Formats: sequence, C-alpha cells, structure tokens
Amino acid sequence: MLDRTPELIAFDLDGTLVDSSPDLADAVDAMLDRLGLPAAGEPRVKGWIGNGVDMLVKRALTGDTWPWDEPPRFDEALTMFMDLYEANVCNRSCLFPGVGEGLKQLRAAGFRLACVTNKHSRFTRPLLDRLGVLEFMEFVGCGDQFEKHKPDPCPLLKTAEWFAVEPSRSLMVGDSANDVKAARAAGFMVVCVPYGYHGGSGVECLEPDAVVSSLTELPALFRKAV
Repeated sequence: MLDRTPELIAFDLDGTLVDSSPDLADAVDAMLDRLGLPAAGEPRVKGWIGNGVDMLVKRALTGDTWPWDEPPRFDEALTMFMDLYEANVCNRSCLFPGVGEGLKQLRAAGFRLACVTNKHSRFTRPLLDRLGVLEFMEFVGCGDQFEKHKPDPCPLLKTAEWFAVEPSRSLMVGDSANDVKAARAAGFMVVCVPYGYHGGSGVECLEPDAVVSSLTELPALFRKAV
C-alpha cells in the first residue's frame, strides 16, 4: 500500500505500457535468419526483453540469458537488428488493456508523467507516438540517454531531477525486478503490473508497494494513500 500520493509517475515501457514482444521477436528471428541461425521464437524472446538492445542481441546470438562474452558477429548483428526493428517497430505491438484510458485519467488529474525505459530512443518515441500515448508524457528517458540502465537508479534519479520532484514524491510503475530494484535504490515508491514480462512467479514476490491489474486502478490506489 502507498503511504503518500506521488507528484511524478514514471512508467516502464515494454511489458508495462506496451506488449512489444511480437515485433521484437519478428526482428530477432529475421536477424537470425540472415545470419544463418535458427529462429528463437516469441516465447524465448519475451524472456529476453528488458535489459536494452545490446543485451537482447547477445541473448539471441548465444541463447544465454546472461552471456559473459561478446559473441562473434555481434556488431554486424546489432546493426542488422536495429534496422529491422526500426522498420517494423509497431506492426503487431499494442497497448496493454487500460493503458490509454489510465494515462488519460492521470494527466487529467494533474499528475506529471514520464516513460523511463532501457529501450533505445531510436524505437521508443516512434512506438509511443504510433500507439497514441506520446502526448501524455512530459519526459521520455531511454537507455541510450543515461550513463547506466535500470536496475541502476540513475535513470529514475535523472528523471526526478528533470522534473524537480523529490524521489520520495515519485512513483515507478513497472513489471519486472529491474523496475523494483531501480525504484528502491532511487527512493521511489513502486507499483507493479502482473501482465508483463516478469515470468516465473508473480510480481508479488518482488515486494512492490502495490500491484494493480490495470493503470485505470491507480487513481483509486492514490485515494487510499495515507
């Protein structure tokens, strides 16, 4: 349960606002095909999302969740993937249910909104724009714009600084351990959604302050804050 109402709400992108796994998987498999490697398939790719484009490509090339070394042909594969995904960033991706309405409600209520993601800026703004929710975000922070990625607190601290809002008055909404760890380290409150790419056991095991099944539930959650 939240003990205060936030001034700033920062949202993760993949798995929180947008189901992007279909287009990411298509781009990964097209890249692998050009390299003469077997397709990974969407179920595997879904488990690889969330740590930035470099890590996604390394995982696709090696099949390992945490590859230690840079795989052969990495630079070639990364360039190939970037081009393929940019050209097909929003073919099958869609907002999760309640996202559009939830963001609209929150902006109408006066909350300041941001998207903070490990995704590259080359894809983030076009994706948000194509799905009609870029207009709700005062600030969009991407993986290539910060010195470090989530779960490091840097992206959230820089976002709070941009808004001139104290971290203690800020909320992170996400779907993964990266989001919770970054929020805790930054001093943000944190709420999780259960429908994203966390995988395995439910998001409750991450011990967020609250879990909501839809962003439309956030206003009621804030009204209950002490």
